[in-house]
Amino acid sequence: MQHAVAYYRVSTERQRCSGLGIQAQRAAVVRFAETEGFVIAAEFVEAETGKGADALGRRPELAAALAVGRARKCPVLVAKLDRLSRDVAFIAGLMAQRVPFIVAELGADADPFMLHLYAALAEKERRLISERTKAALAARKAQGARLGNPRNAKEAAALGRRSSSEGADAFAANVLPIIESLRANDVTDLRRLATALNSRSVRTARGGRWHVSNVKNVIDRATRSDAL
Repeated sequence: MQHAVAYYRVSTERQRCSGLGIQAQRAAVVRFAETEGFVIAAEFVEAETGKGADALGRRPELAAALAVGRARKCPVLVAKLDRLSRDVAFIAGLMAQRVPFIVAELGADADPFMLHLYAALAEKERRLISERTKAALAARKAQGARLGNPRNAKEAAALGRRSSSEGADAFAANVLPIIESLRANDVTDLRRLATALNSRSVRTARGGRWHVSNVKNVIDRATRSDAL
């Protein structure tokens, strides 16, 4: 079986903390890997926008995934093309890295020409969505509608705390299956679990390395959520 490096991306830190977008991407990648006979050698998770010519410089996890793929001579596997970028120039720059990419939704046979073509279509779609959004907002403003967030600061802060707590719960539920899999293989000590997660390149909710306290917090939070 051939190895592959998995890369998951969401656009904001809040989305990464929720774990929901990452969970869906991971499910798609794992399903594709099992079908096509790939073994996931490492996983990299990033919260960063895909826009801008300097996007690669702002995405250290993607750079790390490329480095591992280059060292192991294996492809980088993503769920959807837009998890890399909708920008044609950016996709072309990735191709120049000489690390093959496989997009699960496009299939293993999608060659670089097809990836460029799909990226061009995605870039056009993004531009059209942006133009329609701006036109709709301008029309609403012209009609006298009030734009922006009507909530006061206190309400917004309460909403932020609730969203953060919900995001932490979702992240814990997302990571717990990996921990349970390690436990099933007799890796039960918190320190050994942290080491195993780090060796698999799984990141914490904040994108850092795992320590005993992180593992304990995730297990405790997931246990509390199951008890509710």
